Amino acid sequence: MDPVRAVVAVRTLLDLLHREAPASEFERVVADARAAGADAALLAEVEAAQGTALRLRDVLQERRRREAELAALNSTAGDLAALRDPDLVLQAIVNRARSLLGTDTAYISLHDPAAGDTYLRVTAGSISTRFQRLRLALGEGIGGLVAALGTPYVTADYFADERFRHTHVIDEGVRDEGLVAMLAVPLQVGDTVIGVLFASDRRPRVFRPTEVSLLCSFAAHAAVAIDTANLLKETRSALAELAEANTRAREHNAAIERAAAAHDRFTGLVLAGAGVDDVVRAVADVVGGDATLLLGEAADGPDGRTDDPGFAADFAAARAHARATGRGARVRSVHVVPVAAGTERLGLLVLHGADDRKDFEASDTRILERAAMIIALLLLFRRSVTEAEHRLRGELLHDILSENVRDRASLADRAARLGADLTRPHVAVVVDVPDADRSRLASAVAHLAATAPGLAGTVDGRTVLLLPGEHAAEVARRVVSELGTAVGRTATAGSAGPARGVDEIADAYAQGGRCLDALYALGRRGEGASADELGFMGVLLAGSKDVGGFVRRTIGPLLDYDRDRRAELTRTVEAYFDSGRSLTRTREALHVHINTVTQRLERVAGLLGPDWRDPERELQIRLALHLRTMVPNAPGDRPQG
Repeated sequence: MDPVRAVVAVRTLLDLLHREAPASEFERVVADARAAGADAALLAEVEAAQGTALRLRDVLQERRRREAELAALNSTAGDLAALRDPDLVLQAIVNRARSLLGTDTAYISLHDPAAGDTYLRVTAGSISTRFQRLRLALGEGIGGLVAALGTPYVTADYFADERFRHTHVIDEGVRDEGLVAMLAVPLQVGDTVIGVLFASDRRPRVFRPTEVSLLCSFAAHAAVAIDTANLLKETRSALAELAEANTRAREHNAAIERAAAAHDRFTGLVLAGAGVDDVVRAVADVVGGDATLLLGEAADGPDGRTDDPGFAADFAAARAHARATGRGARVRSVHVVPVAAGTERLGLLVLHGADDRKDFEASDTRILERAAMIIALLLLFRRSVTEAEHRLRGELLHDILSENVRDRASLADRAARLGADLTRPHVAVVVDVPDADRSRLASAVAHLAATAPGLAGTVDGRTVLLLPGEHAAEVARRVVSELGTAVGRTATAGSAGPARGVDEIADAYAQGGRCLDALYALGRRGEGASADELGFMGVLLAGSKDVGGFVRRTIGPLLDYDRDRRAELTRTVEAYFDSGRSLTRTREALHVHINTVTQRLERVAGLLGPDWRDPERELQIRLALHLRTMVPNAPGDRPQG
């Protein structure tokens, strides 16, 4: 083969290099030279040129691959830098790692400072749920080893590799995923390993040093991207918190100013002489909704609203919470604030319907609490004034009924200043409420007298009221009803009147007291009556001594019948009334047959008249029965010899 053909062979090799031809075409150049009859020396040169061309081809291909990898790496770094969400960054990293190295899977494990281990955070190409939930302690498995040492690790066959510590849990997860070859590189920010990046295949594979280097370079960019995304997330979170704090500060300042303005308004009302109702109306005006003040039993019972079916339950829940905490409580549209003075509960301030306002805030609850404080002060002041007035009324009543007061003419003037006109007809009521709470009874009596208006107090240990009126019996029954309801106990009251002037009022008081005693003697506890209603008892209370005549006129026929026939009609009537008109209990008390009781009562009706069981006649008969044994000169029913 001549030198010209040798040059042609070299040019052919260069052209093949330029066209990036496959290796088989390079071998054909040597075959053509041999077929052309090239001598041994020239053939050796052609073979040497072919070897050089093939090596140069490999170098060029490696450089082009490296350039492609670097281009892909730079492109990936740019893409990662553009991402701001940490989750998107992590997913992009595993997707690009899997693409760069052409592996079956790629995944990232991150360090968990709280647990002190690492866990799989995100995967690409994974199919096993067990694998995706793996946690690796530092030093366990390939990931744990890389996380602990901060250096890359590569294995062509995971289960055949004994250079790292296998664990049953990790091996089962890897086996479930079907992984064999693994390449793991650390994700580092400075000297801190924040995670591990894996690229794995489900078949044996030897990762070249260039692939290890490529994944390490990619991991460096990925770590920066992760750290940047985390910092951006933290920054955004901090900015959001600052913005929220700034908003809360502005809202708080506005709430303080609004509460201060409301407090100034409430205080201004008080200084202007306004009352509790004015403050409650101002609350509704400032906060919105329907404001109500509940005092006494109204604060403990159900609210009377019927227009809102859910109000009662909401009110009860809010009231329970408010009383437990001592602060305002809100349940849906119902706001309840305790009105208290120290540990004393005075009432409840209730707001309903404020949710119709879209901007209802916690500051409104503070306004309600301030209003409740002012209302409590007004209630205490009002109570102090009322107690002082009640004390004056009680002292005046005591002086009216006392015989030791020298200047009795001034009593009418004192009464007029308290709103009581002693020249008008008044009824004196002496009332007894056993086992009643003293303070509660005193408050109820004072309230009853103040609303009349009249006087009330304690005289000689008895509760006495002097109330305007002309019908003593009606006044007594009203006192019994209202006081019994107010204190939750049975009240009994005796009354007398009408009386005008100090002297008549004193006499009426004495009669009212004796009337009360008579009611107890007659077994009429829990009733209210006047001296006039007690028949002869009225004469008795007036000072008459004709007790025997009264007994004779009332039950004389019974006494005579029993005396003449040695019968027991009088005892039967007593047992009948004492047993509440029960024939059965009367029979048991007398130890006789019920027919005997019936026959005796029929005889009584024949002697006293068919109306002997009417209330008026019963009162007369029972009084006569008591007086025949209580009064020395009353006729008895003992048979005469």
